[in-house]
Amino acid sequence: MSNFVKSQKRNATKFVALATVGALALAGCVSPVAGPRGNYTAPIGNAPVTTNPTPYSSALNCLANYASVNNLRAPRVAVGRILDYTGKADLEGGRRVTQGASLMAISAFAKAGVSLVERFDTSVSELELTYTNNRLISDDGANFREIHAGSIPGSDYYLVGGITEMNYNIRSFGLEAYAGDQDIEDLNGTFTNRMFVINVGLDLRLVDTQSLEVVDVISYQKQIIGREISAGVFDFLNGNVFDVGLGERAQEPIQLAIRSVVERAVVEMTATLYGIPGPDACIGGDMVTTTGASGGFTLVPPSIGTNNASTRDDDARWNENRDRALRTALRGRQ
Repeated sequence: MSNFVKSQKRNATKFVALATVGALALAGCVSPVAGPRGNYTAPIGNAPVTTNPTPYSSALNCLANYASVNNLRAPRVAVGRILDYTGKADLEGGRRVTQGASLMAISAFAKAGVSLVERFDTSVSELELTYTNNRLISDDGANFREIHAGSIPGSDYYLVGGITEMNYNIRSFGLEAYAGDQDIEDLNGTFTNRMFVINVGLDLRLVDTQSLEVVDVISYQKQIIGREISAGVFDFLNGNVFDVGLGERAQEPIQLAIRSVVERAVVEMTATLYGIPGPDACIGGDMVTTTGASGGFTLVPPSIGTNNASTRDDDARWNENRDRALRTALRGRQ
């Protein structure tokens, strides 16, 4: 048997051995028999739940604080459907842009301290009203609930609109480089750098509920950037092949960009409702914190004087791995 064939067999044996060791290492993380807690494996990751702010969330909080300090009452606002009109979809991944822009707008108004009334999903309320009308609901177990005229507050304005633009590859840039000797056994290297830009657009309108007059219209867009960087080295050393690659790929989140556009629009509309001329209103003065990056709050029931709203934005709160108070309270029970 030639030395070449023997060498190939040795290499194949080494490859099989390495593949077997790797498979066994991976199998160590998964067991075919459920563990004491009833799981085959433990999920990875321990990042805590955090707030989801945009660069405009602080401005929304500023509006809420300004209104609280100056005893300003914003008109009641309802949020309707803010639909995806881009029509962009992947064959396997579904819609490219979020279908929850209405929910983002509701959160944005809450951050700004605006009085909200629910009109987006009234299915439960309508069912409760039907049951109440048929005298099927009781609050005290004895008497049926009564329907009182005028018990539901109306909205002064409502917000509707849609995501109207998503443009791919507004501009892209790419650089590829290769360096190496003519001898294939010498060191060779590659380098790649690519960047691209897309954008999303939004059109919103604020409508007077009673007259259906459109009182405010806003159209905004935001550009989104992505990049890809990679480098590689290929070489033969002592008869062995080394192929090493390193790369990084990142793209600004599309859905977070849409949230930013929504919050910017809500900032401008809410400032108009409050009669605030601009960001100068946030300079100076003692602000009373009424909202945070996670949204507004309501004291339920109204008899409660305080709640946990002031700690909602703390990343460690209620996390069993980060909140020392919770660990102390649960000590001995885990």
